Amino acid sequence: MSGDLIEWADIVFVMEKAHKSKVNSKYNKLLKHTPVVCLAIADNYVYMQPELISLLIQKVSLHIHLEG
Repeated sequence: MSGDLIEWADIVFVMEKAHKSKVNSKYNKLLKHTPVVCLAIADNYVYMQPELISLLIQKVSLHIHLEG
């Protein structure tokens, strides 16, 4: 994650409360109008694990419309 990505984003999703805390503390000034949403997904999945993808789709779709 970088300041450029934070400035570009309309919303930031994180998996755990600890992630949200880190993002808020590091990028506080850049997050004035950008919500940070914690999805409450334990960070114990491997990259692209099907169960993780399913959880992400389920939880993110509560906040934004996903196409496809």
